[in-house]
Amino acid sequence: MTMNTLKIGKLGALGLVALTVVACSQKKFNVEGTITEAQDSMLYLENVGIEEITKIDSVKLGADGTFSFSGSPSNSPEFYRLRIHNQIINISIDSTETVGIKASYPTMITQYEVTGSENCQKIKELALKQIELQQRCMEVSRALPGPQGRDSLMHMVEAYKDDVKRNFIYPAPEKPCAYFALFQTVGGLLLFDQSNHDDVKAFGAVATSWDISYPDAIRTQNLHNIAINGMKNDRIVQYNNQTVLEASQVQQTGIINVSLPDNKGKARQLTDLKGKVVLLDFHLFALDDSPKRILAMRELYNKFNAQGFEVYQVSVDNDEHFWKQQTAALPWICVRDPQGVSSQVLVNYNVSSVPDYFLIDRDNNLVKRMSQIEDLEAEIRRLL
Repeated sequence: MTMNTLKIGKLGALGLVALTVVACSQKKFNVEGTITEAQDSMLYLENVGIEEITKIDSVKLGADGTFSFSGSPSNSPEFYRLRIHNQIINISIDSTETVGIKASYPTMITQYEVTGSENCQKIKELALKQIELQQRCMEVSRALPGPQGRDSLMHMVEAYKDDVKRNFIYPAPEKPCAYFALFQTVGGLLLFDQSNHDDVKAFGAVATSWDISYPDAIRTQNLHNIAINGMKNDRIVQYNNQTVLEASQVQQTGIINVSLPDNKGKARQLTDLKGKVVLLDFHLFALDDSPKRILAMRELYNKFNAQGFEVYQVSVDNDEHFWKQQTAALPWICVRDPQGVSSQVLVNYNVSSVPDYFLIDRDNNLVKRMSQIEDLEAEIRRLL
C-alpha cells in the first residue's frame, strides 16, 4: 500500500527535483544583450563563488554595445555578475536558460531590463532594494550621528530583513533569489546575522529546501553548516521542561535536529535515529482524515519496521490530552510541539500546511519531501 492517499492539503511549495541533468556538459547557458554608452569598455562575466569571484569571460564592447556569453551549466543554481568597472548586474543561472540583459552605462547597476529568467528578475528586485537601503543608511548616518543614528539604522535593517523574509525567502526558499537574499550586504556587512535567532530560521528554511532539491551542491553544504552553527551559537531550547542544550550537544548531521517530548514525556531526538530510514511526519490529529492517514502509515510501519524503518511523527495539535489519547497505541515515535502551528520546527523545515512529510536516509540526510514523492512505499524500499 502506498501513501499517495495521504496527500491531504498537499503543499505546492517545492517543485520536483530536476532530472534533466543528463548530458549537461554538452549544453550551454547564454547571457546576451546590449549595454550602450560603453564603447571600448571591457564587459566581464564573473562567477560569484562562495569564497571568491572568478572571471569567466570578457568582451570589448562596440558602438552598439551587443554582447553574448555562454557557459556550461551546473547541476544546481549558480550565481554570476556582469561588470564594467564598478557597475554590476547580478544574475543567477539555472540549467540551460538564456538570460537577456539590456542596459546603458553608467546607470546599468539600477536601470537595466532582464528577460528570460524569473529568478534574475527577482534578484534585480532584491538588488534595487539593497541599493535603496544603502542610500537611506548613508543619509541617516550623516543626519544622526551617535546612538540615535545607530538605533535608526538597526530599525531600518530589521524592517528590511522582515520584508525580504516575507516576500523573497519564505515563499520559495528553494529559489536562487532566497539564497541571494541571505548574503546581501550593506556597508560591507552581511544583513542576515548567522548568530541571530530569527535570521538562523531563514538560513534553516533555505538550507532544508536546498538539501532536498540540490543535495550534492557545495552551496547546499555551506547553507547547512551556517544553519547548524547558528543553532549552536543561539543554543537550542528544548520543550521538555524548557531544558537548554549547550552548543557541545548539538550534533553535526545532514538534517536540522528536532527534540520534543513524546507521549510519555521523554525527549526524543530525531538525530538519534541515524542508521534507520526515517519518515519525518508532520501531522494534525484533529483533521477529519487523520484516522485514514494513520491507518495507511501503520501498514507501512508494520511492513518495513523490522528492516530498519522508523517514523518520527511531530504533532501540532493544541489539545495535549486529545493527542495522547490518539497516540497511546501507535508503535512509532510520537512527539508534540506545544507551539502548535506556530512551531519553530515547521519554520525550520519550511512546512506551511499539514500534513507533510520528509524521507531521511540512514546517514541522516534529507532525501525527498511529500510533494516530490509519487509512491512512498517504493521510495522506502529503495532507501532500505
